[in-house]
Amino acid sequence: MSKPLFRESAPVRSYTGPILNPYQKYKTFLVDDFNKRCGYTNCHHIWFGGKQCFHIDHVKPKSKNPELLNDYKNLVYSCSYVNMAKGDDDNDYLDPVNDDYNLHFYRDEHGNIYPNADSPRANYMYTKLKLYLGRYQIIFMLDKLRDKMNEVKNLIESLEDGEDKTRLKLVQSDLASEFLNYLNYLEVGQ
Repeated sequence: MSKPLFRESAPVRSYTGPILNPYQKYKTFLVDDFNKRCGYTNCHHIWFGGKQCFHIDHVKPKSKNPELLNDYKNLVYSCSYVNMAKGDDDNDYLDPVNDDYNLHFYRDEHGNIYPNADSPRANYMYTKLKLYLGRYQIIFMLDKLRDKMNEVKNLIESLEDGEDKTRLKLVQSDLASEFLNYLNYLEVGQ
């Protein structure tokens, strides 16, 4: 059985305008280019409080590479947890745009992140960035649940009134209830 892909859609760096200073002015472009997801974990920013709670990481740390401080090609839209774990470590990190993360990482059916055994850089990042933490698995599952809820909602909206629509509304209600139960379960552990 093949390993599930780490991510379906890779980030890009499409900004081609003038150099912006300070680099925080790039954030709006990074949000779009990284599909509102952490470049390192692929977690959607909604689960962290949105773009105001996400950071801008420098692939090559700004403290050791000041010439890259405002270089858009060196910036990564990142969750705060990964950015803080990385700090100013100047190891040879995989660039979320220039390196295909699907060749270096995978997820199991529950959303846990794993490095491919034959990728030393991925193995280093897995440990240093704490990609093994359960929060990334939970967010993966929340994303999947949200996708399914939207799928059911769209299907309901496309149907004429009748028995099928009524049954789907019951499924939607059950799914929403389970979603809330799961969120409440997560909140108890905080």
